[in-house]
Parts: sequence; structure tokens; C-alpha cells
Amino acid sequence: MEITVLEANERKNIDKTSTKSLRKEGRVPGVFYSKYYDPISIDVSGQAIRPLIFTSRTNLISLKVEGHEEYECIIKEAQFDPVTDEILHFDLIGLKRGEKIQLDVPVQLNGSAVGIREGGILQQTMFKLDIECLPRDIPESIDIDISELQIGDSVHVSDIPAENITILNSVESIIVAVTHPKIEKEVEPEEELLEGE
Repeated sequence: MEITVLEANERKNIDKTSTKSLRKEGRVPGVFYSKYYDPISIDVSGQAIRPLIFTSRTNLISLKVEGHEEYECIIKEAQFDPVTDEILHFDLIGLKRGEKIQLDVPVQLNGSAVGIREGGILQQTMFKLDIECLPRDIPESIDIDISELQIGDSVHVSDIPAENITILNSVESIIVAVTHPKIEKEVEPEEELLEGE
């Protein structure tokens, strides 16, 4: 998995006034957490963090903070302005090489199902899967080829080839299916006559 370098400044002042000033300068405040290190309050360029947050893929990040060692991490959570959708704050969770981590990874559907062309309806019930793996094996997404799905076919968790990862969801869970189109019941002639009366 490709690693994205993210350069950050350590925040010494974390009061509301300082945070507000940072945002005006185009910086986004955040916190790096790890069970092996003390939390570090940081801020990064809005331009640098946006592509890592506004994506359906999981990104492995190499965090560089002046005066600290480099940390491998992933984005755990982000908070947004309800009006402008701007990133207000984000959390990074530190990883340790050789130690497995649990996280959710987005599901990416590829292809166009045969069943859709025959009038079926595509229903995706799971958009993320919970997995456990080593940091180096974190997939950007779980890709599923749906091109061969006929009407009535479905893909279960048990159908996903899990190389170097363990999927923690129930193996019986349906991820995506092509269902029969709903047919509205036609009104019988006798019913129409009764309604007319």
C-alpha cells in the first residue's frame, strides 16, 4: 500500500482563539493518538488533508512533526462544519509495524451487473467491511466485480477472497445483490367496478 507523507506543526496553544486563527490561515487542527506515545496536538495544511479525508479509500499516512520521529497512522475520524462542509478537526491513530490493527475499509463495486441490464435492481447493503490486518497490508478498498451477477444473485462476505486480511463481519452477511424489480399489482376489473359504484 502506498504511503502518503503528511507534514504537520505541533500545536502548543490549543485554546479556541488560537484554533480559530489557524483555520483562518487555511490550517486544520488535529490530534495524533497512539497507545505507545502521548497524544500530540497538530495542525496541517487544509490542502494536504482534504484529499485524505474526502475519499472513499483508506490511506496509510507517514506523519512528520518537527521534533518528533515519523509515525505511521491512518485517519480515525473527522469533524465537519454543518453548513460549509469544511474540515474542523481530525484524529489520527498511530500504528505499529508487526502489530495488527482493526479498521473499516470501503467496498468498491466494479463492473455493470448483467442482471441490471435485464431489468433487475442493484441493492448494496454494506458499504464498508470491518477487517484486521498488519499496517502494510491495509487495502485501500475491498473491490468486488459484480459484472456476472444475474437477477437473484448476491455476494456474501464469505465470497470475498481475504488475502493477508481477516474480515470480521459475519460470513453470511450480504454485501450486494441484484433483486427482481417490484411489480405493482394491477387492479382487477371487478375492483374497478366496485369503486365506480
